[in-house]
Amino acid sequence: MMLTDRNMTIEQMYTGCLAQGAYYLASGGEAAVVDPLREIKPYLERAESDGVRIKYIFETHFHADFVSGHVDLARATGATIVYGPSARPGFEAHIARDGEVFAIGRMRVRVLHTPGHTLESVCYLVQDEAGNDHALLTGDTLFIGDVGRPDLAQQGGRLTQEDLAGMLFNSLRGKIMPLGDHVLVYPAHGAGSACGKNMSKETVSTLGEQKKHNYALRADMTREEFIAEVLHGLQPPPAYFPQNVQLNKGGYEDIDQVLQRGLTPLPVAAFAEAAGRPGVLLLDTRKPEVFARGFVPGAVNIGLDGSFAPWVGALIPDLRQPLLLVTEPGREEETVTRLSRVGYDQVAGYLAGGFEAWQGAGRTVGTVPSVAAGAFADLYRAAPPVVVDVRKPAEFAAGHLPGAVNLPLDTLGEHLAQFPKDQPVYVHCAGGYRSMIACSVLKARGWDNLTNIAGGFAAMTQAGLPAVQEEAASAK
Repeated sequence: MMLTDRNMTIEQMYTGCLAQGAYYLASGGEAAVVDPLREIKPYLERAESDGVRIKYIFETHFHADFVSGHVDLARATGATIVYGPSARPGFEAHIARDGEVFAIGRMRVRVLHTPGHTLESVCYLVQDEAGNDHALLTGDTLFIGDVGRPDLAQQGGRLTQEDLAGMLFNSLRGKIMPLGDHVLVYPAHGAGSACGKNMSKETVSTLGEQKKHNYALRADMTREEFIAEVLHGLQPPPAYFPQNVQLNKGGYEDIDQVLQRGLTPLPVAAFAEAAGRPGVLLLDTRKPEVFARGFVPGAVNIGLDGSFAPWVGALIPDLRQPLLLVTEPGREEETVTRLSRVGYDQVAGYLAGGFEAWQGAGRTVGTVPSVAAGAFADLYRAAPPVVVDVRKPAEFAAGHLPGAVNLPLDTLGEHLAQFPKDQPVYVHCAGGYRSMIACSVLKARGWDNLTNIAGGFAAMTQAGLPAVQEEAASAK
């Protein structure tokens, strides 16, 4: 999505797998990048193509769900990193005042301090040289259909999520809602991000539309009602969030060094030796159905073509854990890059020649049995087996197979005792991506009685199996 006229350009650079929006601003031979991703090459290439100099790197806050590219981009361009009031980064940056204005050619960018999601959160109001408002880059303060979660910056008993929600209420009412209805709203995230709970698939709107349709901007809402509604149904944040915040605050290893190390090709023998070292995790990023037919024993499957980075973050708690990769040939660099976006920099190499090389060398191969939904339906009607549904509690509550046990994938490690080893267990999700992750995790931990239900819940309902709706019976 791009807004452009002869005096200024605002372009959204959206990354679907992270549901994240970075922004490129340009005017009069100068440019700025807002909330850049870890890999900075696209911004450098765009600025060179336009013949402009990147002058500023604007950060809306210390991000938790991804590692920003601000440090590397500043190093490459000499641009000034800008944060909002109260930010205390561990590197050189300009800490802006509320209301401070930055010039980019004929464009003006005004800082609006909007604490609530975090204490240093800001929005950037883009104005023309006459001071007319055009667009608001809202970071995680305001999304399309939602607002940022107010639980990430809690400080023990000194600052609670209720306190932060109250700050967010004041920020929205005092800084954002008074702006004109015509102002474009450009958020940092869309549907699929864990930074909110009700985000739209749309990635741009107007403030007028949000005042009409966003529950958090109701004109008649009291502060108490806002706090209750914003906090209702809020799930715990992914475990990797605090580690990403620390990387964004303190700095990180150069992306080129991360890529150089991760893109080390390891022949089968060297890969097998490295895989046997303590603490090393084998990560297989091929498609679930391909993984099921054969994989390196002990590997965990998180497919690159699904919600890859968020699930890596949810299931691998330590960013420092050494990783070895099995990928589709030709996708090694993409995999290392996408891991680095969420702070997983310790990739030690990949299996040269891919899984085919492993298999061709006569090495032991693991498999995950799968059953078609129709065949499973016949089995279920004859004698219902143990069925584990790894979808989210809300998905389970909206419709599930009678007798199924809900063990959400992101909490799987907490409930391994609920998976029997002495009888067959059938695992499913919505369509097959998450269930294969679950099967691979369990297989790596010694479960050999697992069968994946191909096509997941959608395929089972199409096969005529009943679905019930009730409160989710997820593991506590």
